[in-house]
Amino acid sequence: MRRPRHLSPEERALWDHVTRNDLPLKPVRKAAAPADAPLPAAPSSTGGVPALPAPLPRFVIGERADHRRSDDLLPGLAEDMARMPLRMDARAFGRMAKGKLTPEARIDLHGLTLAEAHPALREFILASHAAGRRLVLVITGKGKLRDELAPMPAREGVLRHQVPQWLAMAPLGPMVLQIAPAHLRHGGTGAYYVYLRRQRT
Repeated sequence: MRRPRHLSPEERALWDHVTRNDLPLKPVRKAAAPADAPLPAAPSSTGGVPALPAPLPRFVIGERADHRRSDDLLPGLAEDMARMPLRMDARAFGRMAKGKLTPEARIDLHGLTLAEAHPALREFILASHAAGRRLVLVITGKGKLRDELAPMPAREGVLRHQVPQWLAMAPLGPMVLQIAPAHLRHGGTGAYYVYLRRQRT
């Protein structure tokens, strides 16, 4: 006859932990409160009954939502640009931001589709870098919200949001030293300064 096996101290501690947190299969039902019994008031720091929360604003399906507000989950372009590290000379960047540097070339992508704008931008940057240019201007336009009833949030200015991503990707990324919104005299938020790296000799 086999002798019963006793639990080790570690097994006993584990069993006690499991049985301490288990729940019965059939929880005991509590007696229902009388229908006319008042609901208990939630505790309040002031000692009285807390005020009801403010009602949610009325919303109609199909109503346009403004995704440009400060509670947007995605950061805006201004925040993205502000977080970019400064790679070019600080004094030159300051002059560029104030519109005191004149772009050596420019390309206007305003009105083009994404499929048209991407290769045009790529060819322009490649040609500008090959020509030894340092500061070029890329005009995107400020854009607008195209579909007000879209089921998913859409950013205003598709090209304005896409161009910085294209400039950071290969093959343009290694050629670009700095990207910054243009000064008002060069298009403001509807254009970008693109400061290119020097050619390697």
